[in-house]
Amino acid sequence: MSKPPKSDEPQTLSPSTGSGKADFSKVGSRVDSTEAAAPQADFSKVRSSTDSTEAGAGNTRSHTVAKGDTLSQISKQVYGSAKHWKAIFEANRDQLDNPDLIHPGQTLRIPDLDDDAPDAA
Repeated sequence: MSKPPKSDEPQTLSPSTGSGKADFSKVGSRVDSTEAAAPQADFSKVRSSTDSTEAGAGNTRSHTVAKGDTLSQISKQVYGSAKHWKAIFEANRDQLDNPDLIHPGQTLRIPDLDDDAPDAA
């Protein structure tokens, strides 16, 4: 019988151990670095906010397009004048590329008119 190795001596696998598997239960690891520890970031003065040019939910009106509707007709119905069709078109540029191509079932935003907004022809 051999005497057990000292703890600081490397252990080798010997065929006489019987199991044929290495014993890694006493293996340890350590990582050393010469780089200084990074300071922790200070986020105590960070602020956030959101801004939007879109009208708030309380001020938003909408119109669902019916067959035969035009922006001029919708403008006349909502504002009392057909000349504000362009305001409706501009408020819906995300879904309209052409003011003459609106489709039944589309829901259009109806913006509040600015008093100083120029009239569309």
